[in-house]
Amino acid sequence: MLDTQFLLPEPRVWQVGALCRAVADALQSRFNPVVVRGELSGFSRAASGHCYFSLKDASGQLRCAMFKRTASDLDFSPRDGELVEVNAKLGVYEPRGDLQLIVERMSRAGAGNLFEQFLLLKAKLDAEGLFDAARKRPLPLMPRAIGLVTSLGAAALHDVLTTLQRRVPHLPVVLAPASVQGAGAPAELIRSLSNLYLLAQADKGLEGKNDTQIIDVILLVRGGGAIEDLWAFNDEQLARTLAQSPVPVVCGVGHETDFTIADFVADLRAPTPTAAAELVAQPRQVWLGVLDEVQRRMTDALFRQLDRHHQRLDQAASRLGRPLARLSAQNLRLARCAQVLQMSTRHALQRQHQQLDRLAQQLPLALQRGLQTHQQRLDRAGLRLALLDPHLVLDRGYAWLSDAQGAALTSCRQLPQGLAVRATLFDGTVDLTVTTPKP
Repeated sequence: MLDTQFLLPEPRVWQVGALCRAVADALQSRFNPVVVRGELSGFSRAASGHCYFSLKDASGQLRCAMFKRTASDLDFSPRDGELVEVNAKLGVYEPRGDLQLIVERMSRAGAGNLFEQFLLLKAKLDAEGLFDAARKRPLPLMPRAIGLVTSLGAAALHDVLTTLQRRVPHLPVVLAPASVQGAGAPAELIRSLSNLYLLAQADKGLEGKNDTQIIDVILLVRGGGAIEDLWAFNDEQLARTLAQSPVPVVCGVGHETDFTIADFVADLRAPTPTAAAELVAQPRQVWLGVLDEVQRRMTDALFRQLDRHHQRLDQAASRLGRPLARLSAQNLRLARCAQVLQMSTRHALQRQHQQLDRLAQQLPLALQRGLQTHQQRLDRAGLRLALLDPHLVLDRGYAWLSDAQGAALTSCRQLPQGLAVRATLFDGTVDLTVTTPKP
């Protein structure tokens, strides 16, 4: 038989709600009120005015609730990553059994580690000019294709694709998937962006061949979350990769109150992923309306042009008047011109005949004077030629000496003793022999 004194008492059976209330009472009596310091994470303000967030540090995290009355007394706008101190009561949210703080007062206690890193990197890149407005490019009004970088499992993907399908179903979307949260997310985002850059740059060489695949703009999107959830978009290398984009980049990360480094580097920041899709996609109805307006203006311009031409035609017809009267006037003018031409031709022929008659009368006299002039020139030339006749010189007693070959001998040095020479006289020749030359 067992000794009943060593039997343990049976544990009490608790109802869930009763246990939660008991734990809440224990916490109330043991800890409250408390002052807690930590970084804000996942801060959100509901439509009712109540605020919900978490306080965390390196070793733990607590859910917090701050009701509308307390939130309205805040003298600053809480942001994820800020270091704050809260006066609160520790309790249990019984419907879920969650440990939570009911915040009664909040004050800044510092920037927080993540937020401080964010500010330091933002200041560094701003000093390098990566945020300059001058380098921001306008978005294309009518992109031929849209690049999209986000996670395949993100709700942002569905929102963006739904918006684009509704507004511009004719535009192709080139998806480059990447993780948007976690330690490896920055590297995947950089790789996906780089792939789209290569595609955009390669497509520029194919323009005119397949325009439907030319990427003109890139969307980088992610849904909302706490600062640590969005931290991949505060990566320095990702920021520098965004700055090297060959086409405009629209960054739609988080909610309207969320800001990341990627937002400042991108060509345009959108408050939400859906807004990013709307910024790059003018609704098809808008462009159809524009085309209708252009058609109306062209039609109006065409009718105005036709009216002007009709008016010019009427004015020309009124100036033309009766065709037979103008034809008679032109015939009369033509007859006068023919008469003037005939008289001018007759007078010209008369002048030419008179000139021919004068030339015919002058021709014999001119021929006679010309013959006389040429005869006189011929006589003078004959006289000069006769004066050059060598026989006239020989007639005066001179002789012309030549050797056996007929070459003229004009010097004693050409006449050695015994040389046979020929002397040409006025009426014949004499053969001679040189006996004694005397120079």
